[in-house]
Amino acid sequence: MISSDSIVALSSGRLPAGVAVIRISGPQSRFVFETIAGPVVKNRVAAYRKFRAPDGSVLDSGLVVFFAGPNSFTGEDIAEFHVHGGRAVVAKMLETIAGFDGVRHAEPGEFTRRAFLNGKVDLVETEALADLVNAETEAQRRFAVQNAESVQSELYLGWRGRLIHARAMIEAEIDFADEDDVPGSVAETVWSDVRAMIDEIERHVEGFRAAEIIRDGFEVVILGAPNAGKSSLFNALARREAAIVTEEPGTTRDLLEVVLDLEGMRVRVTDTAGLRETPGRIEAIGIERARSKAGTADLLLVLEDMVDPVPIGAIPADIPTLRIGTKVDLLRDESLATRYDAVISTRDGTGLAELLAEIGQRAAAQIGQAGDVLPSRLRHVELLNEAKRFLLAAVAGDERGQELRAEELRLAADRLGRIVGAVDVEDLLDVIFSQFCIGK
Repeated sequence: MISSDSIVALSSGRLPAGVAVIRISGPQSRFVFETIAGPVVKNRVAAYRKFRAPDGSVLDSGLVVFFAGPNSFTGEDIAEFHVHGGRAVVAKMLETIAGFDGVRHAEPGEFTRRAFLNGKVDLVETEALADLVNAETEAQRRFAVQNAESVQSELYLGWRGRLIHARAMIEAEIDFADEDDVPGSVAETVWSDVRAMIDEIERHVEGFRAAEIIRDGFEVVILGAPNAGKSSLFNALARREAAIVTEEPGTTRDLLEVVLDLEGMRVRVTDTAGLRETPGRIEAIGIERARSKAGTADLLLVLEDMVDPVPIGAIPADIPTLRIGTKVDLLRDESLATRYDAVISTRDGTGLAELLAEIGQRAAAQIGQAGDVLPSRLRHVELLNEAKRFLLAAVAGDERGQELRAEELRLAADRLGRIVGAVDVEDLLDVIFSQFCIGK
């Protein structure tokens, strides 16, 4: 696709900064470059230049790089101006460049959208670029890099290719059964491969929970009676006074959350209201929220004051749980500690490092092997499940005839193609690219 206009945006981070990168893409890029910085330098080679407005006034000085299309990120001519990262400098550069005929400010994600429309990236790679920009932990970075390098796309396109081949063989058997170059009775081989693909898709979809944990975080919820030490543990993990700690029961009435980075993994820890039988009306709302949150956790930390234990009633039986004994520094009978999976003291730090290590190990076990190819978006899972339904209908449709079964294969291949954008996905584009920052 050849764009009729050019787009410009700040493509680096928040200002002020040491250096700011201003990027322009489109047919006017070369003219803008030559007007502001002089003759175009050798392709992909940085050069130091003085930047001037069309009236000859000096704007700034810095490095310039030119990427000739189609061998650029967007597939169009791209020019980059590396300027001093002051707000006034960047504002004047953007104002000047956007003042050229045929140049306008870019919309969010518009550079990447042009890259997609020009065949430089597919939809899965596009989404991976967004993940890479937003990555906060090492696990998120590795996951995004893997998908940006087409590993996920290759898996889906490989399945789609197998289905196209299977459909072709079935239709060839239908239309040209008497021809010598059409192998006889290909159906058995084709349907065997389709059944194998159904199993492969099912195993792949099962990995979506691990992908969610990488992207959104491993969910840890702290439960316990009032004054069991929940907020003290929460503050110790947050390494700041994130929750109010007092001896008065019912101090915590809402959900408080802190995000930790444990060995490169994102872990979300939630502090909850103390669970007890006779709360006040407002406190009861907090307790209901606590129990609701517990039902969606990946791990529960159930705290109990070992000096003065108080029961909290039933907790979700299907959620992995660590029973934590608190205030071990005040415990006189050490044999009581054997009742718990771990014992801690937020006053002297006993057991906190071991508890963090245990949480990290459990998060890592949920994620599994970082090298696994995992579905990275809910839309991928939905389309994969649709494809699987068509494949199940195809293998179970002996009585329906080969023509209808071949059509089921076509529909399944269509769903796989939609994941990477190999078939019409125009209705998805605005949603996907609106999630990008300006300049990307």
